[in-house]
Amino acid sequence: MDKNEIRRTNLQALMDREYGVAQRGAKAKLAKRLGKQADYISRCLYPPGKEGRKNIGEDFAREIEVAFKLGTYSLDSPLPAESEPSNIAPALQPTRSSREYPVISWVAAGERAHSPDVYSPGVAEEWLASTENAGPHGYWLIVKGPSMTSQTPPSFPDGTPILIRPEGFDLVSGKFYIARHRDGETTFKQYIYDSGREYLVPLNKDFRQVEMDHEWDVIGRVIDVKAPKGVL
Repeated sequence: MDKNEIRRTNLQALMDREYGVAQRGAKAKLAKRLGKQADYISRCLYPPGKEGRKNIGEDFAREIEVAFKLGTYSLDSPLPAESEPSNIAPALQPTRSSREYPVISWVAAGERAHSPDVYSPGVAEEWLASTENAGPHGYWLIVKGPSMTSQTPPSFPDGTPILIRPEGFDLVSGKFYIARHRDGETTFKQYIYDSGREYLVPLNKDFRQVEMDHEWDVIGRVIDVKAPKGVL
């Protein structure tokens, strides 16, 4: 498409946008805006090959750009198509309210597996907030020791608060859980299911993994974590 045809097409598009497609009087309104005779505008809009067609020259092209507040030489390149208004409203993203859960001891976490109401609202000395849903009996634990510290993410160094959902969770290989041994030991590890066997795996390679048997119960899933105090 040569420059003359590009300018003609652009002028037609500007008129259609401003005054409506095939609207009576549109050319007269366009002519008035550009300070030209309606007949002159009509001839500028003639299709190629039609007798009497007028090409839009350099000076007139710049005048059109000024009249429609376009950048200089905008008329010499195809104008971008005008987007149609969308009838689809942007979806509102749901927001989750924050809720506080008690920070409890590891001993209490083991006891809670048998008696979820060990800590009723208002009993714990410290509470931490989260937007995650840990359920009515959710609680925070503070990571003890280096067994879950890793050189690469994820890593849970000593002092890291972790939020536990003790009910209504699924066992998913690769996720993090709290498990309790029948002898009373409660531990935080990564759960791995491999070839029909279940393991509690530390992230720190200096610690050994434990194969689970009937002596172990998974009593909660980790669903949130905060930076240890003093990190920030």
